[in-house]
Amino acid sequence: MRVDLFDFDLPDALIALRPSQPREAARLLHVPKAASANAFFDDRHISDLPELLKAGDAVVVNVTKVIPARLVGRRMRAGETDTGDNGAKVEVTLTERLGPTDWQCFLKPAKRVAIGDTLIFENRQSRVTAQVTTREAGMASLSFALAPEAMETSLATLGTMPLPPYIAARRAPDAQDNKDYQTVFAKTEGAVAAPTAGLHFTPQLIAQLKAKGVSLFEVTLHVGPGTFLPVKVEDTNAHEMHGEWGQVTSDTANALNAARAQGGRIVCIGTTAMRLLESAARPDGKIEPFEAVTDIFITPGYSFRAVDLLLTNFHLPRSTLFMLVSAFAGLKKMQAAYAHAIDAGYRFYSYGDACLLERDEGEEQGNEV
Repeated sequence: MRVDLFDFDLPDALIALRPSQPREAARLLHVPKAASANAFFDDRHISDLPELLKAGDAVVVNVTKVIPARLVGRRMRAGETDTGDNGAKVEVTLTERLGPTDWQCFLKPAKRVAIGDTLIFENRQSRVTAQVTTREAGMASLSFALAPEAMETSLATLGTMPLPPYIAARRAPDAQDNKDYQTVFAKTEGAVAAPTAGLHFTPQLIAQLKAKGVSLFEVTLHVGPGTFLPVKVEDTNAHEMHGEWGQVTSDTANALNAARAQGGRIVCIGTTAMRLLESAARPDGKIEPFEAVTDIFITPGYSFRAVDLLLTNFHLPRSTLFMLVSAFAGLKKMQAAYAHAIDAGYRFYSYGDACLLERDEGEEQGNEV
């Protein structure tokens, strides 16, 4: 399909720079299956979610934990003497763990760094060095001079949350982001971006859902840097997705299959949970255990196997995530829903508001390619 079908204009004022407080106070746009491009959308709040779900529904959350993957350091060439204040400034965002102390990363500015250089990261509490072992375009591989068991502690001391570019361009990360950019479900370290739909949940909201008879199930998908990358091609067939590691345990797969067999709906909290379940599901809809890298790319025309409802934030124009929600609820409907959200002043992107989408694959979607 043409990528420009997924374009829209968003006022900068609607890009959220901080989350709603409390989290469940964020707005929620309910897009029911029966809605059309000209029909109603239901303006709600996240706190209304227990009213919108049913007893027996199975809510699936991503328990990945964001690591403080943004580091700012100095570059030293081989043979240079470190005086403590020399060396060009370099910003690093860790993207993928290659070994106990080896990482792939984005560099900014990349032109300042070459293979063999040493990067120095330091503050009043800690000092760590890393050698550049490979370079390609804006990326590099780093080998940190650390014992493996010291890697996480060093990142916690020296790193900051890797805020998305549309936030980081407007303000610097701060201590509040260490809390705000982590979901209440986070437990398994490995993500370099938050599964942002989960940011809306609090213990109180979870308790209300369970009291309603809704069950919660955990999966893990370590969100990678590809979630920030724009689609630069003109046709979706030419876009290459970045792989992300995910896991659905046998216990979770069996429980979700049982819930669906008893009439419950599978409700994914975020596109990461959805992409993982769709990767784990067979053509007949049965979810199987999964532990692998997935690069599934969902666009209109995709036949969903496992997911019935999706809670997700509002996404970037021309992004793979807006393509995914258009596949799930219908392209024309999502174009209308986003227009409604913009007119109504909903807040967009990672710290913004959300929408609850019901699966609707009945809309004609292949006539504007």
